[in-house]
Formats: sequence, structure tokens, C-alpha cells
Amino acid sequence: MTPRDLTFVLGGARSGKSVHAEQLASDSALPVTYIATARVTDDAEFRARIAHHRERRPAHWRLFEAGVDLAGAVTQSDAPGHCILIDCLTLWLANLLCPPEGEGLPLDQYHAQVAAFEAALANAKGKLIVVSNEIGLGVVPLGAATRLYVDELGRLNQRIAALSTKATMMVAGLPLALKTASPA
Repeated sequence: MTPRDLTFVLGGARSGKSVHAEQLASDSALPVTYIATARVTDDAEFRARIAHHRERRPAHWRLFEAGVDLAGAVTQSDAPGHCILIDCLTLWLANLLCPPEGEGLPLDQYHAQVAAFEAALANAKGKLIVVSNEIGLGVVPLGAATRLYVDELGRLNQRIAALSTKATMMVAGLPLALKTASPA
């Protein structure tokens, strides 16, 4: 059995996490599938952010725009000798819990999506790089919906970090190793 190769990259907004993850994918010298979780909306500023990410990625990388079925996107894209970069869990969670078109998934369905995603990562044969925001460093937010989101992202990040072989926290563009792979 091939050991799992899962790198988890965390950081705040504009910490350099996506650039770092993209560099890790490039450095792997493997074919890369970039799984994007952002939904294009009517928001011009957000569309510009998405365009900036697109322009920065190499043209030969395969793009998979995932909906809420992130587990399916991983399973469809996974292969030995291949790298998958998922950017990011923060937006995926927003799509699940507070989509732009209205009410999010009931919590039992959300938890099923998370469990399926976790299983897809655990069973993957290729190299995985997963990006997420660390948003739990501040005060407890006002509003039940915001607290639910922050709590669920914190729980999701903990689950993925536990599954990861490596984890990096990005601060001001600097990678801080949180977890390193043990020597084989």
C-alpha cells in the first residue's frame, strides 16, 4: 500500500496560502488537477479574485470546478503519480452551509458530505494539497449562523489536519511547519 501524501495548507486571508500550495504542486513535477470550490457570482470583486487565481495557474493544469460534491471531484481526479490541489475548504463550506441561492444543507447532509470528502482523501492514491482558511484566531463572532460556520470550519480543519501527513500555516507569506511527515 502506498502511504498517503496529503499536505494541508492553512492561513488567514492574504497570508500566501494559495501561492504556497500552487508552488508545492508545481514543485511536485506531477500532472496537476486544480479543484476550485469558489462559485462565480454576480459580485464583480469576487469574480476578479477568481480571475487572479486563474491567471496565476499554469495553463497546462487541469481545472475541475467542484460543486458541493468535493468527494466526487477528488475521486474523479485521483490517480497514482498525479497531484490534486484543492483551493479551498473555506469556500466549499460556505457553499454547503450558506449558498448564495438560499438555505444550506441540513446538518446531517452536511456531515455526510464532510465524511465522504474525508474518506476520498483517506483513499486517494495521488499527491493531495488542500488549502483552507484559519479563521478561529479571533473573538467568538456575533450571530448563530456565523458561529456555526466558524465552529464547523474549525472542526473540518482539525479533521483534515489529523488526516494529513504534512501541515503548514502561512503567516505573512511565510510557511510555518505544523506537522511534518515522519521519515520512512
